[in-house]
Amino acid sequence: MERQSMILVGDDKEEIIIRKSAEYHPTVWGDYFIRNYSCLPLEEEKEYMIKRVEELKDRVRNLFEETHDVLQIMILVDSIQLLGLDYHFEKEITAALRLIYEADVKNYGLYEVSLRFRLLRQHGYTLSPDVFNKFKDAKGRFLSALNGDAKGLLSLYNAAYLGTHEEMILDEAISFTKCQLESMLGELEPPLATEVSLFLETPLYRRTRRFLVRKYIPIYQEKVMRNDTILELAKLDFNLLQSLHQEEVKKITIWWNDLALIESLKFARDRVVECYYWIVGVYFESQYSYPRIITCKVISLMSIMDDIYDNYSTLEESRLLTEAIERWEPQAVEHVPEYLKDFYLKLLKTYKDFEDELEPNKKYRIPYLHKEIKDLSRSYFQEVKWCAEGYVPTLEEHLRVSLKSTGYPAITCVSFVGLGEDATKEAFEWVTSFPKILKSCTIITRLMDDIASHEREQERDHVASTVESYMKEYGTSKKVAHEKLQVVVEQAWKDINKECLHPTTQVARTLIEIILNLSRTMEDIYKYNDTYTNSNTRMKDNISLILVESFPI
Repeated sequence: MERQSMILVGDDKEEIIIRKSAEYHPTVWGDYFIRNYSCLPLEEEKEYMIKRVEELKDRVRNLFEETHDVLQIMILVDSIQLLGLDYHFEKEITAALRLIYEADVKNYGLYEVSLRFRLLRQHGYTLSPDVFNKFKDAKGRFLSALNGDAKGLLSLYNAAYLGTHEEMILDEAISFTKCQLESMLGELEPPLATEVSLFLETPLYRRTRRFLVRKYIPIYQEKVMRNDTILELAKLDFNLLQSLHQEEVKKITIWWNDLALIESLKFARDRVVECYYWIVGVYFESQYSYPRIITCKVISLMSIMDDIYDNYSTLEESRLLTEAIERWEPQAVEHVPEYLKDFYLKLLKTYKDFEDELEPNKKYRIPYLHKEIKDLSRSYFQEVKWCAEGYVPTLEEHLRVSLKSTGYPAITCVSFVGLGEDATKEAFEWVTSFPKILKSCTIITRLMDDIASHEREQERDHVASTVESYMKEYGTSKKVAHEKLQVVVEQAWKDINKECLHPTTQVARTLIEIILNLSRTMEDIYKYNDTYTNSNTRMKDNISLILVESFPI
């Protein structure tokens, strides 16, 4: 079946294209951030907040110096990380982790052993899961005495998600702890009940950092053993960063309105604020302001590009746009369909603006980004051809194309473009070679996206998803295909965990963290539904929590 039908009418045999375009809801946010954040916060208020943050940071540094008990050091590090404050205390945390690694822990219980395992693995320490054997009986089952220890079980549950291949005890730990925690959830009291519910929904290690901070501050506030200095610092830091994020999304909304592409391409999703929320899940700290802005702009343009190929253009129009993107020069606009000329020229101009903004010694980065956008265009076009032919590829054949069409190789590349010295030429060579950790990230992205959205997409003429490919190749039901593809997602997470523990590259760990965080955003955006496309419910609420609602101090 063709994606679009062509009908001949009238004496002149004029071709009229009947387009089978998806219907998307309009922008949720519009000019909200332009209207509401023209002067927030007041300069005097901001100066006070910054001064107070510095005072509190000094107090927390003193806590590191004064705390000698290893368990208390672990709790301090964990609290600071869960509250999103670790970027202020990198030196102190590095020193604390060495103490934690070298400590004698033979008398530790389940909570302490699990917390230590998670903290060290999160930071790349090699630690054997055999430390959990002491909590099993002679038959290899977890001790029944653990069943009532909700705090310890939750600690083990979150630690086990840092497992790699062949670590069967961690797979068993997930099954055991999940079952136990779900059965006792109704009997627990806040804040532990709230915390258990939060991480049963999405494990700690797979949560986007910024959204976790927003959810964890109220939990930490209810804890009897909370530290009020840390709590105040967490709230102030969140609010200060939120004011920066509001300024950024205001600038991006103005840029988006000036670009005015949605006016001429009304079939496309208008989701610029959602794109910004997406990238805040990758890096939220103040030093990443410029990378956030340019990455958001690229994702916004990619979203329109996706809708052009996926929902609107004919096969011939897609071919012409692909060839023009391949040429990457203003003169190629002559061969682009009329309704896409404005998009094409603004695409080129946006990337030229990036190049002009970069320092001379960083301009070499832009051609790498060009390459990724060209690869993305080619993958989109291949999917258009499959759809036009009614072709359902094998899963392997599908993934060769659709891992690229996730856009994550291009997003990862642009997320490096605005960075500092860590993003070396070698780092760009590495990331554009489609390394294993990035491939694993795109597997998670593709499969979670398809599981969440394939039913909606198959209601119209749309390329077969990986779900359809699996069903046809293996003769299974949709339910079985979902289950099997979810197993592949879990295996991809283990590959990411392994790469974080044993990197096969010399690139900076901050760059590997970006890819890890991109994987985490999928848990937020696609776990239960395609909340990017349908952003007027769950994602709207989440954006409000991150970008609108501040914490009272």
